[in-house]
Amino acid sequence: MGRQCVKTGKGTSFGNTRSHSMRHTRRTWKINLQKKRVFDPVSGTYKTMKVSARYLRTLAKRLQQGKLA
Repeated sequence: MGRQCVKTGKGTSFGNTRSHSMRHTRRTWKINLQKKRVFDPVSGTYKTMKVSARYLRTLAKRLQQGKLA
């Protein structure tokens, strides 16, 4: 799949652009994907995955607390 977070499933959002005169045209909002190597404690190896920037913050928070994703 293209442009989609592996963990959260977030993808491209769709909507309208509104001008001052209230004209509308279709547009897209792309997700902020990052390619990261993450350590998998079960297999003991690193895995490369495409995750959203927001999920990276969540992952860092969980690792700091000692809880795994």
